[in-house]
Amino acid sequence: MIKLSNHFLRRLLSAVALLSVSVAVAADIKTVTGEYTFVGDGTQSPVECRRLALEGARVQALAREFGTVVSQDVYQRETVDGNGEDTYFSSMSATEVKGEWIADVGEPVYNTFMDNDGNLVVTCRIKGQARAISNESVDFQALILRNGKDAKNADTRFRNGDDMFMSFLAPVDGYVAAFLVGDDRQVYRLLPYGGDSTGSMKVKHGKPYVFFDRASGGELAPVVDEYTLTASASVERNSIYVVFAVKPFSIGVDSRQDAGLPPQQSFAAFSKWLSESRRRDPRMGVKVMHIEITN
Repeated sequence: MIKLSNHFLRRLLSAVALLSVSVAVAADIKTVTGEYTFVGDGTQSPVECRRLALEGARVQALAREFGTVVSQDVYQRETVDGNGEDTYFSSMSATEVKGEWIADVGEPVYNTFMDNDGNLVVTCRIKGQARAISNESVDFQALILRNGKDAKNADTRFRNGDDMFMSFLAPVDGYVAAFLVGDDRQVYRLLPYGGDSTGSMKVKHGKPYVFFDRASGGELAPVVDEYTLTASASVERNSIYVVFAVKPFSIGVDSRQDAGLPPQQSFAAFSKWLSESRRRDPRMGVKVMHIEITN
């Protein structure tokens, strides 16, 4: 009879467990395909149009295979024209897919042409490997506030020169981060504050917070960043991502490239960080709010 030592048995069982996990993970990976057409507006370069078409194709492939969670904000602003006063409604939706992209299979295929208005049109077809995201996120409340720090100031419509604040309330102790995604496809970190050396924003359950206001900052007041929104175009539309988790998490690598702006990173890097963070922590929650700034 061959007798195995306890040490060898532990090593063998660990190897079997690792093999079982590897097989299970491999079984969860699916091959997906997607196609998306991006129509430029004359402000994007051909390279940028190709990149946005590629992003859209990946999202379309993930959405078709795994489904989506859609949040929508509706904007209302009054306009006055030659015929009198009118009200204009517009809406934007943020679609969060329930899957994550792992790797491309082969190279993306692009078809590019100019439409009748002279805009660049790029269609991208992509094939890749992906898997579902399991999420059991904790619910929380976050509101964007305009020119005030009360709930009655909640708004997603801003005018050039308006101040922006954010209220926050969580049912459990945890950590929060916030990011603004601009029209330039750059992601600007709003929380933790740029001057906060801890790199994390801890919050207490049941305690209401108002961020981006030094008067409400408590011991963090010296490093609180305050924001006045501006628009260089007639209308600018940005998105604010609020991330909350019970466990501590590290923010993605960013850098301050302009003394007058928060630390920033590319949208591609941010998306990768967010996907990996949510994969590691199924209780991490994300809320996306869209804001519109008129000049």
